[in-house]
Amino acid sequence: MPGILETARAVRAGEQSAEQLARGHLDRIARFDGALGAFLRVDAEGALAAANTVDRRIARDRSAKGEEELARELPLAGITVGVKDVLTTRGLRTTCGSRILENYVPPYDAHVVERLRAAGAVIVGKTNMDEFAMGSSTENSAYFPTRNPWDRTRAPGGSSGGSAAAVAADFCDVSLGTDTGGSVRQPASLTGTVGLKPTYGRVSRYGLIAFASSLDVVGPFGGTVADTALLYSVVAGHDARDSTSVPQPVAPYDLSRGPDALRGLRVGVPAEYFAEGLEPEVAASVRATIDRVARAGAEIVELSMPHTRYGIAAYYVLAPAEASSNLARFDGVRYGVRRDGPRGSLDEMYGATRDHGFGAEVKRRIILGTFALSEGYYDAFYGKAQKVRTLIREDFVRAFERVDALFTPTSPTTAFPLGERTDDPVAMYLADVCTLPPSLAGVPAISVPCGRDGRGLPIGLQIVMPAFHEAQLLAVAHGVEALIGSIGKPTLTV
Repeated sequence: MPGILETARAVRAGEQSAEQLARGHLDRIARFDGALGAFLRVDAEGALAAANTVDRRIARDRSAKGEEELARELPLAGITVGVKDVLTTRGLRTTCGSRILENYVPPYDAHVVERLRAAGAVIVGKTNMDEFAMGSSTENSAYFPTRNPWDRTRAPGGSSGGSAAAVAADFCDVSLGTDTGGSVRQPASLTGTVGLKPTYGRVSRYGLIAFASSLDVVGPFGGTVADTALLYSVVAGHDARDSTSVPQPVAPYDLSRGPDALRGLRVGVPAEYFAEGLEPEVAASVRATIDRVARAGAEIVELSMPHTRYGIAAYYVLAPAEASSNLARFDGVRYGVRRDGPRGSLDEMYGATRDHGFGAEVKRRIILGTFALSEGYYDAFYGKAQKVRTLIREDFVRAFERVDALFTPTSPTTAFPLGERTDDPVAMYLADVCTLPPSLAGVPAISVPCGRDGRGLPIGLQIVMPAFHEAQLLAVAHGVEALIGSIGKPTLTV
């Protein structure tokens, strides 16, 4: 199948219509998504209206403007996109997978959604997610779980499992997720898609309903590195409305070298990412990929990042602490659902609203975060976790003095059965053991499919590079992809 670069070119040339593309994906969603649950809501009317607008604009401008100018204006002409339900969409309900926002219709678009619309993309709907992005399986959605297209008895990962499953199932060309501790990369690994976590501050968080403000990053999913790279290039860049957005130009990417991008590359392989808990087939597939990269001309450097083992502990202090602050706004007063107590007092209303609106995992993290920030425990927990975060960041700084990139597993396991970890939060948290340290360090990372296990389930390779090196990261990931080839696509049945 052609990539989105070629598809958008065909739409701009009038060889294919955006409406035809949109109808094709909407029909596929209608046929198969009932069994998968990738979308919380499909916006067929809005998608077809947007597609018609793109077609009319191209018909009007094609003779007056050349392909180069149209490509600059409409790089995603007719490309269908799924948007994670944590990103605001004007006039389209945005619930964060939670009952507390089940009636919330935003009056504005997130910055990344604005950029999608301006680039000619067609948003087909809002994808399912773990409530407020808290989870690693998309089973914490308040509405229904998402199932993995490769095996419907298994989880697609999370919290962006809906976005990953939508791309894997070809319900849309590409999608947007968010990554706080691995929520783009881990589901990409479990669904055989490509998922990019950009550098913190590289993509605007305006219109992203916050979970942990110092960690949340918007990231793209694609079926290939090239598709992911094009979507990234559209949404990345400075936005004055986001105080964490970095005013640094986005370097253009170049994927023309293929496997030659690996020649002379110094690849670090941290021992700590191949420790206990890593499934043997995952370790073998990642190691085999590293061996192939070495034969393509890369230099492999075994190294140690000693503070990796503290990543989960630090994250599950810092992220819940930020969540307890961010979620305080959901009180039943300003927006979202409201439940009154028996006597009608304000305190009762707060309690009844939050008890009804928040699920078990969200409540668990609010309690953890509030405890970590409470008087007498702030220094012992939150303050210490911040110091550990600095040590983890310094591990990456030292590593990148020796190597150009780090290669690790993305997830310690392939897709696990639905329900297997829902009653064991610690086991669920361990699903992000490989993705948390780059998130704490704020550096970019990408997951690329590198094989399948004996059950046919995808395995992901994580590639990590220094901050703001997305262009180089994408070139290396494309080189690995070209070296390995496709792992195939799942077969859907009704």
